[in-house]
Amino acid sequence: MLAGSTTEQRRHYAVRMLQKAGILEDGALARAFSQVRREDFLGPPPWLIQEHGGYREAPSHDVATLYEDVLVGLDAPRGVNNGSPSLHALALHSLAPQGGEAVVHAGAGTGYYTAILSELVGPQGRVLAIEYDAALAERARAGLADRGNVDVICGNAVEWPREDADIVYVNFAVDRPADPWIERLKPGGRLLFPLGVPLFEGGGKGPEYTAMAGFLLVRREAAGYAARFIEGVSFVWGEGVAQSDWACHTRLRAAFADNWRAVQSLRWKGVAAEDEWYSEPDWGLSTHALTVAAAE
Repeated sequence: MLAGSTTEQRRHYAVRMLQKAGILEDGALARAFSQVRREDFLGPPPWLIQEHGGYREAPSHDVATLYEDVLVGLDAPRGVNNGSPSLHALALHSLAPQGGEAVVHAGAGTGYYTAILSELVGPQGRVLAIEYDAALAERARAGLADRGNVDVICGNAVEWPREDADIVYVNFAVDRPADPWIERLKPGGRLLFPLGVPLFEGGGKGPEYTAMAGFLLVRREAAGYAARFIEGVSFVWGEGVAQSDWACHTRLRAAFADNWRAVQSLRWKGVAAEDEWYSEPDWGLSTHALTVAAAE
């Protein structure tokens, strides 16, 4: 029988992952990472570890293997992984979930980071986990069955949330935010998603990882939407997500070649400014901070 991880082992892991993410202090996040058993969401060994663009079998069946900053294959042929713990620690720290909040986890996989979200929002909060792949969604349901504040849906996450939410956390790449991700955010609500372009523009060349992407954090303010990139990332492209045209991707690639870390705000369904960092007719990103005038 596979021996499970210990609380002490997970506490050390939480400290190391937060340190690697550059997080000086976040007691709630450290506790959440130490409470959830990663092995419960990854299936039996041997586990496949992704590195350098490929997979290798984990050298040991000891669960200690899983408590390093490793990507573990959930569906290796499609490049679907349980992602880097330090990256997700940075993401969740940036989103700062609070007790009682309503969260949508889009692209939940088998639910490991959903479980951490459920710890962060507590019994008074709610987490809706959405996974496109039916097999992964079923594994998530099994792994999260004892969490009364979590619901799992097999569906296309660009169609959610359907009710207002405090947080939308997206774990697949897209070339524009889905309308509900923006329009269903509560005042003060936060959205974090990988914005980028696919490495391959179709053609059946294998898993479509993003060539250039950034984790874009959006916050709904009274004056509009503040936005900033927290990190450069590589995520699998969202299944069931309609891609924009080639010209859009050319413009987005060109934008990422510029100072993407200077982005400060998102325009949504308004009139574009001439100097936007990236601009489409119905949305755009600007290096200018929000002003009161933006809400008028």
